[in-house]
Amino acid sequence: MAKSGALVDFFKPSKWALDREETTFASHGWSNKDMDPVPPRLRTWTTWNYISYWVSDATNLAVWELASSMLAIGLSWRQAMPCIAAAYAIISVVMVLTGTIGARLHVAFPVLNRSSFGFWFSYFTVFSRVLLSMFWFGIQTFNGSQCVYQMLKAIWPSIARMPNRLPVSANITSSGLLCYFLYWLIQFPFLFVTPHKIRWLFFAKGVLTPIAWLAMIIWAFVKVPASQGLFSQHATIEGNYFSWAWLSAMNSALGIYASLSVNIPDFTRYAKNERAQYVQPFIIPIAFTLCSFVGIAVTSAGIQLYGEVLWDPLLLIDRWDNRAAAFFASFVFALTTIGTNISANSLGAGNDMTVLCPKYIDIRRGQILCAIIGGWALCPWEILANATGFLSFMDGYTIFLGPFAGIMVTDFYLVHKGCVDVPAMYDPSGRYRYTGGFNWRAVLAMIVTVGPTLPGLINSIDPTIKIGYASRLFDIAWMYGFVVASLVYYVTSYLFPAHDTYVDGLISADDAMPIDKQYEKDRKSPTETMQSGTEGEDKKSVNVETTEVQV
Repeated sequence: MAKSGALVDFFKPSKWALDREETTFASHGWSNKDMDPVPPRLRTWTTWNYISYWVSDATNLAVWELASSMLAIGLSWRQAMPCIAAAYAIISVVMVLTGTIGARLHVAFPVLNRSSFGFWFSYFTVFSRVLLSMFWFGIQTFNGSQCVYQMLKAIWPSIARMPNRLPVSANITSSGLLCYFLYWLIQFPFLFVTPHKIRWLFFAKGVLTPIAWLAMIIWAFVKVPASQGLFSQHATIEGNYFSWAWLSAMNSALGIYASLSVNIPDFTRYAKNERAQYVQPFIIPIAFTLCSFVGIAVTSAGIQLYGEVLWDPLLLIDRWDNRAAAFFASFVFALTTIGTNISANSLGAGNDMTVLCPKYIDIRRGQILCAIIGGWALCPWEILANATGFLSFMDGYTIFLGPFAGIMVTDFYLVHKGCVDVPAMYDPSGRYRYTGGFNWRAVLAMIVTVGPTLPGLINSIDPTIKIGYASRLFDIAWMYGFVVASLVYYVTSYLFPAHDTYVDGLISADDAMPIDKQYEKDRKSPTETMQSGTEGEDKKSVNVETTEVQV
């Protein structure tokens, strides 16, 4: 009976409720420790941390695959490189604009987004981000599983002869499924690394991964001189089709980090100061363009050596006879994929799910849910079955992310001019409630931008559905969404201002409440605490009154 009672208690919601922290900023269960504004002692990210973050993130499989898949759709390297450079230059500017908001307010994306979308409508953006993070988690886990397969094949070549019990339509083999499960287990412990400490993983990636990429491009130019490989590669498409293929490829390049451009505040809130993340517009275009060039150059060599476009580097490694080189390259790709998956996907999902259910979910629990749902329920091997599918997938979700970023940037810099009320972001009845929790200006901007691109999304999912030239707008979905949503939101906010949301200056968490007070109190000796008791009570009453007035 005792065991039965313990089992019943295990499934009670109260059993899983998070302990209430004394430092929690918001009341009534609308936040928890992970969603509170970051206290000064945890603001540890420096400029070098952001440099290592982006250098390590640039050397991941998705960047390589995107660049080389442009060759697969018919672009030449001369056409692909300007496309890639332009896309990463654009996204880097958006990245620093949204990142500055997080660095200034020290608040995560799901919370600060309430100031522009409204308290309840912001949940639409958060839920969308959860789904996208889960999709990307599964895709990166599948990429990592290919690395594990190559590592095992380098040690035990017999795995290549492992009988396949799955049908061809499954788009994955028995050995592939085994490696997927192994990689999922390998990366699982990394889910427990706290956000402010994950920067050390980026440092390790930033040192090891460029070595492997440099070795691969040297191998490519030794095996196939540039005059015979890269420089001899030409486009296979032309005319009007080429123009739209170029724009679609650019939209795909924007799509890789369009998601992170929205939720980069999840990381910049840990910055020592705003200036620490100003390096992003410089490091992102340089690092990503160089890494994309490596992908294109090695893929071009593979065309000459193997007679086909091996846009996935793991397919190229699979052709190598040097088992030691194959193991090392696969190991490095596995490492960088873990870092990218944890930082860009599971942490993003963890932050978002924490806001969706702050009483029961913190970042760590959210990451575990992402690993289970995104890792298994979404079948990422179906998405990555071919190059065209990969590009279509990234094109698809940019119809939401462009407007998200446009509204956030326009609201903070142009509409409210940086004067926002952080405490009110935690209050469902506060100044950012707008109309029933919905900012109708943001709703209208989303409808105007997402509506016209939906036919293109439907066509990309089912090409048998003919939509004519409506698909052209889908090819530039992120750019269209960002520009039009920004314009619509600004005009409606100017003509019909939400007066209740305006404040004379920034009301930060640091001004409104001493969130490190409990931490400082714990550091005092018992004697110091007793001596300052009376004075502390007086100050406490003053702080409470000040906070109520400001909110």
